[in-house]
Amino acid sequence: MTVPAAPSVTELVAVAEEVARAAGRLVHDGRPETVGVAATKSSAVDVVTAMDLASEDLVRRTLARLRPDDAVLGEEGGSTAGTSGVTWVVDPIDGTVNYLYGLPAYAVSVAAVAGDPDPATWTVLAGCVHAPATGETWTAARGHGARLDGRPLALTTAPPLDRCLVGTGFGYVADRRRGQARVLAALLPQVRDVRRIGAAAIDLCQVATGRLDLYYERGLQPWDLAAASLVVQEAGGVVQGLRGAPAGSAMTVAGAAARVGELTTLLEDLDADTGP
Repeated sequence: MTVPAAPSVTELVAVAEEVARAAGRLVHDGRPETVGVAATKSSAVDVVTAMDLASEDLVRRTLARLRPDDAVLGEEGGSTAGTSGVTWVVDPIDGTVNYLYGLPAYAVSVAAVAGDPDPATWTVLAGCVHAPATGETWTAARGHGARLDGRPLALTTAPPLDRCLVGTGFGYVADRRRGQARVLAALLPQVRDVRRIGAAAIDLCQVATGRLDLYYERGLQPWDLAAASLVVQEAGGVVQGLRGAPAGSAMTVAGAAARVGELTTLLEDLDADTGP
């Protein structure tokens, strides 16, 4: 796989930020007082709003203008082929249920990857996670570090596991939630505390920022991971799965390397990647 030279990577992160901010303005400024559900996905509580669709449409139109030869994979609109070898992986609103309820923890996530848009094989080149309600913007370019609103990010040494603040999330299907509740009940006494923010990209960026020590979740999709995983890695952290697998739908674990290793062992012992 050929990775674009450094100037191209920095150009890609500039495009990612431009696109994410534009979609963020649409999502934030155009939010009606009451947000309606346009569709559902895995269950009746896994929702899509009209703004999810409008945001992705804006992202696709902007990318078609700025990078017409690139492919696009979006959460709502599926894949569009390209010829450049670069694919944009887009979550038009990460944290849609938060957005539906008027909670501020939601974001637009835009990343450029080389290769198939699959966490098992891709190389993430650049990404931006923009949280319109708070105005915070995380960016990362491969080999150029990660930033929050232009300030460089670097993970510090994590505390012992029993003093780690851990983020997680839950699926939208009842059987999977039962399994996740079992894992959470076993894990909770072994850490400082657990937070469930409701937006995977923001969770991962909070790890890079030092607001969470660790994060784990089962069921993440490529658009949840792409931009934010690079933010964590470029801040000096690791993002991986269980049993030697890469991060992805089976499990994602993120944080400083030593603590990720400990949490991974616990999750493996709990068979956190098995079941529905």
